[in-house]
Amino acid sequence: MRAEPYLLFRGDCEAALNFYQDVLGAEVTALMRFRDAPPGAMPEQPGMADKVMHANLRVGDTMVMASDGQCGEASGFNGFSLTLAVADTAEAQRVFGALAEGGEVRMPLAPTFFARQFGMLADRFGVPWMVIEHMPEG
Repeated sequence: MRAEPYLLFRGDCEAALNFYQDVLGAEVTALMRFRDAPPGAMPEQPGMADKVMHANLRVGDTMVMASDGQCGEASGFNGFSLTLAVADTAEAQRVFGALAEGGEVRMPLAPTFFARQFGMLADRFGVPWMVIEHMPEG
């Protein structure tokens, strides 16, 4: 068993997927649009045909699923953060800076008592992230 996050975007899922591919080296392993659903399988929603009904995005060893399924919803991403554990300080700085561009830094990337580097942000799509470079074991 494993838990896999499912991100519900409001119309900009494809742009987010492209962004995560560029910034994180993520890979879209599956993508279906609403127009790909069999007739009658989904309630018809005007303007949704080209939106993402479902996508799988591999980020390192983790699968993240995503959809434009809440295009009409006003809610954002609340109550969780996706965490990226990185190998070194240079990667922490690169990833944090790229994700923060156009977003909101909530805690600047800096050394802490529990990590070499740790920071929190919401990216340009409103997805909350934590970036951490763990302390060496030992």
